[in-house]
Amino acid sequence: MFRTFIGLRGLAVAGVVLLLAGASAAALAKWWLGRPLELARPSVELSIEPGSHAREVAEAWVAAGIVTDARWLHAWFRASGLARRIRAGSYEVHTGVTPRTLLETMVQGRETLETVRIVEGWTVRQMRAALASAPNLKPHTAAMDDAALMAAVGSPGVAAEGRFFPDTYAFGRGVSDLAVLKRAHATMQRRLAEAWADRSADTPLRDAEQALILASIVEKETGQAADRGLVAGVFANRLRLGMPLQTDPTVIYGLGEAFDGNLRKRDLLADTPFNTYTRAGLPPTPIALPGMASLRAAVRPDATRALYFVARGDGSSVFSETLAEHNRAVNRYQRGQGK
Repeated sequence: MFRTFIGLRGLAVAGVVLLLAGASAAALAKWWLGRPLELARPSVELSIEPGSHAREVAEAWVAAGIVTDARWLHAWFRASGLARRIRAGSYEVHTGVTPRTLLETMVQGRETLETVRIVEGWTVRQMRAALASAPNLKPHTAAMDDAALMAAVGSPGVAAEGRFFPDTYAFGRGVSDLAVLKRAHATMQRRLAEAWADRSADTPLRDAEQALILASIVEKETGQAADRGLVAGVFANRLRLGMPLQTDPTVIYGLGEAFDGNLRKRDLLADTPFNTYTRAGLPPTPIALPGMASLRAAVRPDATRALYFVARGDGSSVFSETLAEHNRAVNRYQRGQGK
C-alpha cells in the first residue's frame, strides 16, 4: 500500500514535470514565432521554384540570408499545416520579419513585383528589345522570330505588329517574358473587341482588323491628344472617297531599318505595300502598337470635312478641307513662308 502510494505520487510528479515542460515549450515556440528573425542584410530575396518542398524552402531562406536554423523554420512550416500552400514566386523580406509573417508572405503569394512598360507607338521590334533588357525577366522568347512568337501566344499565322497592348505590366522576378507577352496580346484582343463593338454606324472600316491598322496610323500621326479624333476623321474621309491616305509613318515603316531619319522624295515615290502615297487604302498590317485612345478614335472619329492636316511644329496640327488651304498651311508651318 505504501509502495503503491509512493508510485502514484511519483507518476503525478512526473506528469506535472511533463506538463510544465510542454507549457514551457509552447511558450518558447510562441515567443520565437513572434520574434523578428536576424537577417544578414536589411533585405533578403528568394525565388521559390514550383514544386519546392518545405524543407528546401527553409534551407533556401537560410542560404539567402535569414540567420536561423533551417530545421526550426521547416518544423514551423510543417507544424502550421500550411507547408503545402507555400506558393512559388519571388519574395523579398525586410528587417522585422518574423517566422509567422514569413510563412504568411509565402502562403498568400505576396510576391515582390517588377514592372515593364510597353509604350504606345512602339513597333514590335522596339517592344521586344525593351523586354529583352528588362531586369529579372527571363528572355524565353529571345530565340524566337515574330512568327514563332505569335504561335507561342496563341495566334499562329498572324502578323505580330500591333498585336500587343501598350501598358505597364507587373511580373514576379524570374518570370518568362512570354508570360508578359501573352497578357499583352490577350489585352489587345480584348480592347480591340471593345472598341469595334462601339464603332460608328458610318465607319468606312470593314472589320476590327482594319480598325487596328488605322489605329496604329493614328497613333503615329498624333502629336497632341486633342487632335487624335480629327486625325482619324481625315483618314476616314479619305477612305470613303478612295483617296490615298498619304501618311509618312507608313512609308517609314515600310523602309524598316533602311530609314535613316530623313524621308526623301524618292522614298515617297517608291512603291511598297506600306506606301500610302502610291497605293489607296490601308497598309497590309498595323505599323505600331496603338493605345486605347487611338483604337477609339479609329472606330469613332470626330466629325469633320477636313481631308488634309499638317504639323504646326509644336505637336499640334492644322486641318484643311481643300488642297488650296492645305498648301497655304504647308507654306506657313513647314516652309516658313507667310502667315
